[in-house]
Amino acid sequence: MQNLTSSDFFGPEFKQNPYPYYAQLTANAPVYRFDMPSGAGWLITRYDLVLQVLKDDAHFTRDMRKVLPTRERMSLNMANPMDSIMLNFDPPDHTRLRALVSKGFTPRLIETLRPRIQELSDQFIEAVQAHGQMDLIEDFALPLPIIVISELLGVPVEDRDKFRQWSSIIISASGNLQGSETVNRAFSEFVAYLDSLFERRRTEPADDLLTALLQAEIDGEMLQTHELYAMVMLLLIAGHETTVNLIGNGMLALMQHPDQMKKLQDDPTLIKLAVEELLRYDGPVEWATPRWATEPITLEGQPIGRGDIIFIILAAADHDPAQFTMPDELDIARERSNHLAFGMGVHYCLGAPLARLEGQIAINTLLARLPNIHLAAAPETLTWRPGFIVRGLHTLPVMF
Repeated sequence: MQNLTSSDFFGPEFKQNPYPYYAQLTANAPVYRFDMPSGAGWLITRYDLVLQVLKDDAHFTRDMRKVLPTRERMSLNMANPMDSIMLNFDPPDHTRLRALVSKGFTPRLIETLRPRIQELSDQFIEAVQAHGQMDLIEDFALPLPIIVISELLGVPVEDRDKFRQWSSIIISASGNLQGSETVNRAFSEFVAYLDSLFERRRTEPADDLLTALLQAEIDGEMLQTHELYAMVMLLLIAGHETTVNLIGNGMLALMQHPDQMKKLQDDPTLIKLAVEELLRYDGPVEWATPRWATEPITLEGQPIGRGDIIFIILAAADHDPAQFTMPDELDIARERSNHLAFGMGVHYCLGAPLARLEGQIAINTLLARLPNIHLAAAPETLTWRPGFIVRGLHTLPVMF
C-alpha cells in the first residue's frame, strides 16, 4: 500500500467514496501507521479491532491530559467548552457527567416526541410539494432535527438559526478547533448566549431539558458551569448533526438502490431494519473522536507508543466482510447488523434513540408522501462536507 498522510483523508476525491480505501486498509493493514505533524497516528479499520479499542478505556483514553507531559498538561487551555464535553473523559468523570444528563434524556421522554416529529416532517413536505423539487438537506433533513433538539432543550424559536450557524462552523472544523478565528468567535458567541439562557432558566424554570440539566443532581453533585456549556453544545450539535446525515445519506442510498426503496415503500414496517442498515451502509459518523494510547501496546503486531493518537474508522468497520455478508450491498431487510455507527462501550451515543426515531419517521414519511422522489443531480456531482468525523452532504437536490 502507498504511504498515507493525514492530508489524504480530507480531499474531495476521498470524501466522495472512501470505502474502497477503507477496504484496502482492512484487508492489508487494519492497524495502519501514518504521519501527522504532531507525530505518529494510527488508523484502526477492522471490525474486531475497532470494537476492542472502543471498549478498552484503560489502554486507549479519550482524555488527552492523561498522556501529556506535565508542563503541557498544565498549559492546556480548557477554556474551549468542547474540551469539557463528556466524550473527552473516561470513567469516573464520564460516568458522572452521563448520569447527570441521562436524568433529563430518558427513553420515555424521547418517545413522547413522536407526534411532533411526524408533524414537522409533514409540514416540511407540504411546504415544497407543489414545487416538485427541493434540496432535501436544506428544506427537510436539516431543519427537522434542529427544531426537535431546540424544543427539547428549550431554545427559543427565534434563536434556532444562530445555533445552526454555530454548529455548522464548529462541526466542520472536525477536531482542528484551535487557531481558527472563525471557530473561536463561534465558541465565544455560543458561550455568551448560553450564559443569558442559563440565567433565564434559573429564574424562570420550564418543562425542558435545559432546566433539567440545571437542576440535575446525584449525591450532591451538579453540573458545573463549564460542564453545562459543554453539555448543551454537545446535545445541540450531536443532537442534530447525526440525524441530518442519517436522513441525507440514507435517502441518497435508497435513491441509488430503487429496488430497496420500493421494498420499503411496499412494506413500511421494515423501517426499523432499514434505518439500521442505512446507518451501517453509509452512516453519519465516519470516524470516532480520537483516543490516545496510555502506555506502549502492541495491536495486530504493530507497536503503538504511549501518547500516540488513535483514529477509529467506524465506516470501515461497518464494511468489514468478516462481520457483514456482502458489506457493500444495501439490504434493508438485513436481520443481524451489530453496526458501530453510534460507537460502543461507555461512550455509546446518548442520542441514538432520538436519531433512530427521527430517521424512521422522516424516511417513511418522505417515501409515502413523495413516492416518485429521485435524484436531480448526478451522484458524482454531489459534494461532501469536509472533516473526518462527520460524513454528510452539503446539498441533496431531488425531484418528485
